[in-house]
Amino acid sequence: MQRSCALSATGNTDLDMVITPVIAILAALSGIGVGFVLGLIGGGGSILALPLLVYVVGMPSVHIAIGTSAAAVALNAMASLVAHARRGNVKWACAGVFAAAGIAGALAGAQMGKAFDGQKLLALFGMVMILVGANMLRGQSAGAGGEVRLTWDNAAAMVPKLLGIGFGVGLMSGFFGIGGGFLIVPGLMLATGMALSNAVGTSLVAVSAFGLSTAGSYAYSGLIEWKVGALVVAGGVVGAFAGTAASAWLGKKKRALSLVFAAIVIIVGLFIVARGVNAFF
Repeated sequence: MQRSCALSATGNTDLDMVITPVIAILAALSGIGVGFVLGLIGGGGSILALPLLVYVVGMPSVHIAIGTSAAAVALNAMASLVAHARRGNVKWACAGVFAAAGIAGALAGAQMGKAFDGQKLLALFGMVMILVGANMLRGQSAGAGGEVRLTWDNAAAMVPKLLGIGFGVGLMSGFFGIGGGFLIVPGLMLATGMALSNAVGTSLVAVSAFGLSTAGSYAYSGLIEWKVGALVVAGGVVGAFAGTAASAWLGKKKRALSLVFAAIVIIVGLFIVARGVNAFF
């Protein structure tokens, strides 16, 4: 099943998917896996949503997988946003400016992605996975940055950076149908100098906004499989609870787990590139 679905994942919009019990279970398990990683190491899990939908669930179109993935990632991000907001980690003014620019970028990126050949898009996504994994191996400094507020006094310096970086990240998020947290977090830190904990919480506003914008564009074109998306979201909630519990139990081993996950992301990216590179020739 995986082989035939991978070969047919060319972005055709006339491919209907029959949700069998096996596919339903695979979709839920994929969601559990994504949610577990997010809960365990605090990010990166959503980068696996697209390859899981294509190669494990067997979605018949890369574009439908992207639309479905974007919707699922947005809803999961909104759930995580509530928890971060309660902890006071969200800088709402910065998030609003960044997300507003990013929504415009996401809508433009989604239009570009829908017009792009499915196999080429998937191969490019594999390249992005390799870069994301390499960046995760480098790690980020939790102590970087400080307390930041967007005010009338610093708006002239901060707002242009938020708008420019926000649009660029949104464009990439919409094109690939990903949450883009791995770009949003460093982007917010670069634009504002905020601490990592605030950047992570604030990024979820943008992830939610970008995902909903991308999903809306794909839904308008009929490129979302809602039943599969619901199963992925439901699995993600279960996985997030399990991952959070495991994170507390493992404690200081989280960095080692992050490195292992980064290696897995790179390997999956290499696999996708190897399978899709022929699309460019």
